[in-house]
Amino acid sequence: MPANYSRRECLRMTAVGAAAVLMPASLFAETPPQRKPRVAALFTELRFRSHAFNILENFFEPYLFRGKLVEPGVEVVSLYADQFPKDDLTRDVSKRFGVPLFDSIDGAMCVGGARLDVDAVLLIGEHGEYPTNALGQREYPRKRFFDEAVATMKRSDRFVPLFNDKHLSYRWDWAKEMYDTARRFQFPLLAGSSVPLAERRPKFELPADAEIEEGLAVHGGGLESYDFHGLEVLQSIVEARRGGETGVVQVELLPEAEALRAADEGRWSKALYDAAMDAEESLLVSRAERPPLGVRPNQIRTADANARRIHHVILVKYADGTRGTVVASGGDSNRWNFACRLKGETQLRATAYFNGPWGNRCLFKALSHAIQRLFTTGREPYPAERTLLTTGILDAAMHSHQAKGKPIATPELAIKYQTPDWSALREDGASWRKITVDTPQPTTFEPGDAKLLQ
Repeated sequence: MPANYSRRECLRMTAVGAAAVLMPASLFAETPPQRKPRVAALFTELRFRSHAFNILENFFEPYLFRGKLVEPGVEVVSLYADQFPKDDLTRDVSKRFGVPLFDSIDGAMCVGGARLDVDAVLLIGEHGEYPTNALGQREYPRKRFFDEAVATMKRSDRFVPLFNDKHLSYRWDWAKEMYDTARRFQFPLLAGSSVPLAERRPKFELPADAEIEEGLAVHGGGLESYDFHGLEVLQSIVEARRGGETGVVQVELLPEAEALRAADEGRWSKALYDAAMDAEESLLVSRAERPPLGVRPNQIRTADANARRIHHVILVKYADGTRGTVVASGGDSNRWNFACRLKGETQLRATAYFNGPWGNRCLFKALSHAIQRLFTTGREPYPAERTLLTTGILDAAMHSHQAKGKPIATPELAIKYQTPDWSALREDGASWRKITVDTPQPTTFEPGDAKLLQ
């Protein structure tokens, strides 16, 4: 069975201390599976277009990735749902696909038995009715899900790969504990969202050994939940700079007026912002293919007239002097842009992310592919440290927001790591020549893309 680690095997491996060191990829040796890995799917709720829906529909039948049908290579053998909204699909999916639904995480991990009986854990703690705290953070139960899953692994003396959707936790100390637990027991951990896996238009690759003076990401969503995505876009590119990631020493979140004043003072680059927004010109055809509801393609520019209104910015100071900025601009939740200035270059580099004709639902195909790579190989396809760092930056940003823009020192974010080449996991656009705006989007849980190609 792939990626199963007993306590004795763990003790034979090299111990890892603080979160500042990336686990070598060789530590999670790739082993051809004897059978399909058995997966426990733990989620907050399953309804149309929820994260659980968008991911799980790619776990039962072949789906499109880079224009080709891809076999999931795994078997979902148990379900756990934390909540059941009025439009819940969990019970229907359980019945139609013959996957048992359990009323506890331990039950799903053991598939009704007494010990761990799965080879991987799919943890999707997004959506559902959960409280929002004083910092404006939705208190999703990812840490609780994680702890209960690991408790079963400990009791069974066997540890398996785990994927955690989006940031690790709304609390930094809990996120760090989750990461440290995975490293202590030596099970592969993957986390984050689908956004960094989007197709880049125009094509964009950071040159080898590039020295980034400043990087800037733009998103069109709301505070906190979409700031995480913006930070992911930023981090997933700047981490590949010369010397690798060095950690973050300070974070601040500035509302509109203060953000504009900071730009005038040269604390972040308006020129980079303009370059990132101008990169959306490469998406105009795509936007015309997928206009907002009720808007004709020739109305796109007028409908997006407020696109360049800046709502807030997050300023990030890296330990090596690199500057990072995330800008919340406009109101298009499909907006993901990036620009950077490299040392020795006068020309700015910029790109925009296209997530598919059905919006981010399309992009979950790439994320599902990355998760399945984790489950079938037992190796992290890109660093868990990226999500640990972005989780910490986001938490610091929300504390800065509560303190009305006060800079927050972040000595705890001295997280250093090197990232492998993960470009093959990104969508390249070939799928959107097969799934187009004219392809009817299924509105029920009907896995498999082969029927879309007929």
